[in-house]
This record gives sequence, C-alpha cells and structure tokens, in this order.
Amino acid sequence: MPRVQFTRHLARYFPALRDGEFDGATLAEVVAAIDRAHPGLGGYVLDDRGAVRKHVNVFIGDDLLRDRERLDEPLPPGVTVSIFQALSGG
Repeated sequence: MPRVQFTRHLARYFPALRDGEFDGATLAEVVAAIDRAHPGLGGYVLDDRGAVRKHVNVFIGDDLLRDRERLDEPLPPGVTVSIFQALSGG
C-alpha cells in the first residue's frame, strides 16, 4: 500500500488531510482512494480528462511524474507518493 505525503498548503482547502497509506496499485487508484477519504481532492489533483493538473506536482519515490496522462502504471511496493501544490506566478 503506497504511503502518500501532501504539501501542507493543501490543508487550507482540506483541513482533515494527513499523510498516510492509501490503497491502490496505480496512481489513478491511489488518487481515487484519496478522493473517497477527502471528497474533492481528486478533482484538485486531476483534471476532467483524468490527467494530473499543471499546478500539481507528483513524485513517485524520488522521481517527478513526467507523463501526466498515463496514471495506470503499477506503483512499486512500499513506494512513497508525494503530492505538491506547484507554485507559479510572479
């Protein structure tokens, strides 16, 4: 079961959000499990096509997710998934 870490900035929108383990063999399944536990967070992470939004960065282990559309790749056992609100603007 993957361990998921969240940027603390997301607590502004989801006050009950805590790092923890979420069930899923792929990133898509993990995001669905997160959304069941914290309704609306899945829509914050994924767009209406199911791709990771541009303002969100996801790391699988130490690797930045580059393909924001293919979320069906199997996750390594015991991996940490980190979800960050990307900062932009000037």
